[in-house]
Amino acid sequence: MAESIQGDVTVRFVFVLIPRFNMMALAAALEPLRVANYLCGRALYDWTFVSPEGGRIIASNGMAMDTDLLPVDDRRVDTIFVCGSWDSEHYEHRDLFAWLRRHERMGVRLGAMDIGVYILARAGLLAGYRVAVLWYCIRAFSENYPDIEPEERLFIADRNRITIAGGTAGLDAMLCDISERFDPRLAREVADHVLHYPVRTSDSAQRNVISGQQEIMHPVVRAAIHLMENHVEEPLSIPQVAAKVHVNQRKLERLFHKHAGRSAIGYYRVLRLQHALVLLTNTDLSIREISVACGYSSLSHFAKSFAAQYNKRPRDCRDAWPDGDPAPVWPGLSTSLNDLRPLVDETNSEQSSH
Repeated sequence: MAESIQGDVTVRFVFVLIPRFNMMALAAALEPLRVANYLCGRALYDWTFVSPEGGRIIASNGMAMDTDLLPVDDRRVDTIFVCGSWDSEHYEHRDLFAWLRRHERMGVRLGAMDIGVYILARAGLLAGYRVAVLWYCIRAFSENYPDIEPEERLFIADRNRITIAGGTAGLDAMLCDISERFDPRLAREVADHVLHYPVRTSDSAQRNVISGQQEIMHPVVRAAIHLMENHVEEPLSIPQVAAKVHVNQRKLERLFHKHAGRSAIGYYRVLRLQHALVLLTNTDLSIREISVACGYSSLSHFAKSFAAQYNKRPRDCRDAWPDGDPAPVWPGLSTSLNDLRPLVDETNSEQSSH
């Protein structure tokens, strides 16, 4: 394979790390590049880590990365990736924004991972572009940036922009880069080395099915959740949902309890409140506007439901990860957090009791 890769040009990436960046997204993007170099015996790719302040930057999982200060303008850079996550929706740094704009004028491709897409948007660098945005942030992103086209894709390369939704999507994005720049055979070999199969394309959706539960979620429940997700602002009644998925209400409730861990109406309520939580943390909409956007005609009813779900008032949830909290908390849809307990092997448990 090394003999088929001609020339000695090294592709240079710069990763801008924002405090609380997503380490998984960064590692997923880096490993295919490292393995490509390893298989070819030379530096097909080179990368550096920088930040506006330099020094150690702490990721959302607590791991630290050493960074250099933003370098002087360098035309040899192929792509600059902004790596963000929690609270990047509100991140402001005039020097970084100016630095990104200068490189954009120099013809450098700009990219973002995870919530880092918000930073490029806030810098005014995504107007008119298609971008990959995390599925649960798409509505809020559209509210903030109506001149940008967010899509629920793993990654999107649109002209001189590349956006990666986060998580493991960086694996697929970089395998695509290796395939297009060098050789599809090398990309397949890299995929084999990192045990990643099948390789997903830029057209792949972030979730194969609703909530990514294709193998364990009943098709009726999937169809019902799809309806719920598309009727947040004007909610359907549960009898209407049941009728649209062609079952009676009793069966629908039974299926939800079995496959989603809660009632259909309970699931729908939490789904709407999760959307409210995203709007609270990702937008500047008023709480009244958010309550309407989540299908609540009464502000007091919304506030009461929100407090019951999250043990906080809506106005106390404007930050996704408050500085005073050691770690973020984002209650999931699958089941009540209070109901989760470690699974126990009943046979072993019974034997140990004798």
